[in-house]
Amino acid sequence: MFVGVYERQLDERGRVALPPSFRSTIGEQCYLTYGDDGCVRIMSVDVFQSEAEEMIEKVKAGEVSRAKQRVFASSVVMAGIDKQGRILVDPRLRAHADVELQAPVTLLGALDRIEIWEPSRFEQQEAVGLQEMAQ
Repeated sequence: MFVGVYERQLDERGRVALPPSFRSTIGEQCYLTYGDDGCVRIMSVDVFQSEAEEMIEKVKAGEVSRAKQRVFASSVVMAGIDKQGRILVDPRLRAHADVELQAPVTLLGALDRIEIWEPSRFEQQEAVGLQEMAQ
């Protein structure tokens, strides 16, 4: 499980360092893809394989379109974690999340995945979530 919020910065190559607690859980490789609400989603190999298999079954059952399957599959990037615990965030994924090179990012543990957020976008999402929890 991934929990907590961490402030980090993308380096000049588009890499971001994962917190040690995330590194020990995610393994040596992971998958990055478009995340909901304008973030980058990072998944372990097991979680990605499970989601991919679920999507394949939903397409076969007519519950999900092939167009959505194509976009999901084409957005996925496999990433290795280097010795410093960094992963490279693909330029298309950075654009989706509106994160810039050498700019701050917010890393969020979202239980079964990690999310990379542009800080002001995360603040907006956090406010929505806090409001929902208060109800």
